[in-house]
Amino acid sequence: MIIKNAEIVDIHGRRKGDILVKDGIVADTDFKGNYEDHQIIDGLNYTLMPSFIDMHTHLRDPGFEYKEDMETGMRAALKGGYTHLAAMANTNPITDNMDMVVENLSKSKELNLCDFTQICALTKDFEEEFVDLEKIIAVTKVFSNDGKTVVGENTMREGLKLSKEFGFLLATHCEPEVEVVKRDLNILREMPGNLHICHVSEKETLNLIRKAKREGLRFTCEVTPHHVFGNDIDYKVSPPFGTKADRQALIEGIKDGTIDLCATDHAPHSKEDKEKGSPGISNIEVAFSMYWKVFYEENIPLGKLSQMMSYEPAKLLDLNCGEIVVDREANLVLIDENRESTIDIKDFVSKSNNNPFHGRKAKGKVVMTIKRGEIKYDNR
Repeated sequence: MIIKNAEIVDIHGRRKGDILVKDGIVADTDFKGNYEDHQIIDGLNYTLMPSFIDMHTHLRDPGFEYKEDMETGMRAALKGGYTHLAAMANTNPITDNMDMVVENLSKSKELNLCDFTQICALTKDFEEEFVDLEKIIAVTKVFSNDGKTVVGENTMREGLKLSKEFGFLLATHCEPEVEVVKRDLNILREMPGNLHICHVSEKETLNLIRKAKREGLRFTCEVTPHHVFGNDIDYKVSPPFGTKADRQALIEGIKDGTIDLCATDHAPHSKEDKEKGSPGISNIEVAFSMYWKVFYEENIPLGKLSQMMSYEPAKLLDLNCGEIVVDREANLVLIDENRESTIDIKDFVSKSNNNPFHGRKAKGKVVMTIKRGEIKYDNR
């Protein structure tokens, strides 16, 4: 495959060049050879970026397939430019054992849509007893009780200790946010571990994180598209929508590097479950456009967004992608970055369309998603 005439944007900035893909790998970023006998993709007037990696997705599989299943979630993700998903463990039953992790990994392999990381619960049934970490670490390196806070301080302390001992990432859901983040950072000061703070939403939380990072404390954190796109909205998500000051603080945290990466927290629900008060938003198909509208209006370069949606999550998950350089996997996305778009929940591929931004203007459109040299979504 040769992708020609596109503007290339990744963590290394903007540049021109024709990309040669061979055996699923980027073989050349400025190809000048013979174009015969190659699949040619003309990227004229489009931007070529590394495809996106979501550190925080809810695929609802197993147990809640009426909300979403792995196939519909992955097809929605491909439409949104994502080729790798890390799925949270709050399924039914909770994904807290080796068999369930392996089963979902096998299911994703059979589908051959997105690449996949199955996050395992840190504790059995999200209570206090740890899962069989020594065994499960062979099939996943990310553990989280997302959807529920690790309430016990001793459990959190031991979890951080074990994350260092076994080399896994511990992703945390913090509720109430400020109080729990403050606790976890204090524990981290005395018990170093591999901490990742999910869906930061409040100004005060961001100030705690910024202060801790300036002290030299090592950990990562993420933001979601809806928390930087909107504020003061009476729509139930967890954590809740913040104020205008909260939203602006998150944007400043992106600008100064306090926030490490952009996730989605794609949380599909049925209409009936939303009416009963289930928190969550279906957003993976429009996450890029939501983010890019905010970044563009705030004069944050597209290369910075690529860093936060591709490069940084690739580093955390130890993936051979996230930038367009020779010998990286050819996981790529073609974007019409200047196209004005409108969020339309009627066009969602996901089983769920729980999103309060229907009709809102966004910016940019994913037109093609490529995984290891294979076109998985094409809407040119």
